[in-house]
Amino acid sequence: MSGSTLVIEGCAVATVDSAGTEYSNGHVVLQGNRITAVGSGPGPAIEAVRVDGRGCLLTPGLVNTHHHLYQWITRGLAADSTLFEWLTTLYPIWADITEDSVRTAATGALAALARTGCTTTADHHYVFPRDGGDPLGAEITAAAEVGLRFQPCRGSMDLGASAGGLPPDDVVESLDAILAASADAIARWHDRSFDSMLRIALAPCSPFSVSADLMRESAALARETGVRLHTHLAETTDEQDFCTATFGCSPAEYMARLDWLGPDVWFAHAVHLDDPAISALAATRTGVAHCPTSNGRLGAGIARTAAMLVAGVPVGLGVDGAASNESSSMIEEPRNALLYARAVGGPRAMNVRTALELATMGGARVLGREAEIGSIEPGKLADLALWRMDTPAHEGIADPVTALILGPPPPLAALYVNGREVVRDGEVRTVDEELVAGRVARAQAALVAAVG
Repeated sequence: MSGSTLVIEGCAVATVDSAGTEYSNGHVVLQGNRITAVGSGPGPAIEAVRVDGRGCLLTPGLVNTHHHLYQWITRGLAADSTLFEWLTTLYPIWADITEDSVRTAATGALAALARTGCTTTADHHYVFPRDGGDPLGAEITAAAEVGLRFQPCRGSMDLGASAGGLPPDDVVESLDAILAASADAIARWHDRSFDSMLRIALAPCSPFSVSADLMRESAALARETGVRLHTHLAETTDEQDFCTATFGCSPAEYMARLDWLGPDVWFAHAVHLDDPAISALAATRTGVAHCPTSNGRLGAGIARTAAMLVAGVPVGLGVDGAASNESSSMIEEPRNALLYARAVGGPRAMNVRTALELATMGGARVLGREAEIGSIEPGKLADLALWRMDTPAHEGIADPVTALILGPPPPLAALYVNGREVVRDGEVRTVDEELVAGRVARAQAALVAAVG
């Protein structure tokens, strides 16, 4: 916990702790990468760098529980397609990604996340072309450069079109190759320490792109090595129909057969779950990454988030891949989660503080890091977002949390990750975003040109 002392003061503070503690005028003290004090009024009279937070709201950094960073270079394509149409359009393009193009895409996507308040992100990377180099290592390098806390999921697909799956054969791998690469990723990169900036998870892609053997073997490897498990589940009715026709059961029932329920598992989307499925997830403490913007973009449906929360399912938020959520704005996800929940469940289905909790502590729980991040409490890691709430667009909204969730996305005065300033006055300080944007444009043009 060594390092300089920083005091942020004069701001409203929403701690998102278990008591819902908030201060209309409060302070937070950081020592190195840890939070050491939180309270009302000015900060203590100690030797420290002081940040004037007047006009701002301080929240925990937002936690993104599901993404596909490589898709940042394939945004805007198949804009009016269903999920399966979208996938079949994009798989041939993704088949040509390389280590270099993934690093470019990941840098752009991670910078966008930082600018929208995200301090921790998971990523689900499952496309490994045979001559593509090391895409997983490339995105890990990008996350270190941008400065976000990172949980990359070593994804996989072994069920190509010739075997009844959806992806083309040239983007799938063999079971043995996947397991070897998964074990290597854990050995090389997984950091179990309290203040870890990098943890690995294993993530076979989806029921329609992987075999039952891959699901079972991945679960066994993950539990043997103590890492988490992730996959897509119940995103669309097409998937529901596929599982019924292929396995004779629902997607959630299929996961139960494969021993893929438990507190070390989280599913992306989980849109089409019936009451028994929600009860099964709650009983096993299986988590869900709710991706409202992407679900709306692809017309997948509206997840039963309120019902999941009532049942006790751990729920966090995700922006999903940039090819199905071109803005990839983390601060938009709690607002959309609230609006979707109310659209189907009425005005009391979700309140603004629950929406903020989903984006912070909810995500921390889903990633198994609730003891370290997700709330502003002494002893936790210094991952914080300081939002400017005194803009003309927010003036007149007395409650800053309501302004944050229901108002337009506010600019960031500062974003701290592990005590390091990553964003200041709305600008990412760790990478040159204009330079990255040029690289992204060139990478996308090359990918699209390659498939004619």
